[in-house]
Amino acid sequence: MKAAEIIRAYYDAFNRQDMDAFLALLDEDVAHDINQGERQTGKAAFARFMEHMNRCYRERLTEIVVMASEDGSRGAAEFVVNGEYLATDEGLPEAKGQTYTLPAGAFFALKDGKISRVTNYYSLNDWIAQVQG
Repeated sequence: MKAAEIIRAYYDAFNRQDMDAFLALLDEDVAHDINQGERQTGKAAFARFMEHMNRCYRERLTEIVVMASEDGSRGAAEFVVNGEYLATDEGLPEAKGQTYTLPAGAFFALKDGKISRVTNYYSLNDWIAQVQG
């Protein structure tokens, strides 16, 4: 698979909530740069992050546009996050089933047909404003 196909497969699996297929696209030592947060390393850490996210949020991504470098080592995606806040996330406003819509983006590094880095960006301030009403 080419870089753009791998990234599309990653988002398709996310939208299906197929965590096995989602995680299978990641390198064992994947670096995950969490929006406005820390870098976590390794597929196991990414799986734990996704368990937490899926408990607190229900999200579907739309308007996905994928771009990739000619050599296939880098990629990027722009998309819209359509979500529902299900359970209160530590340090954030109380969850009451609020819905939100956020523009977002991600940058990827790929090696040997796997995603080796994911860096996500969105406006946390915009999200907070939406869920606080």
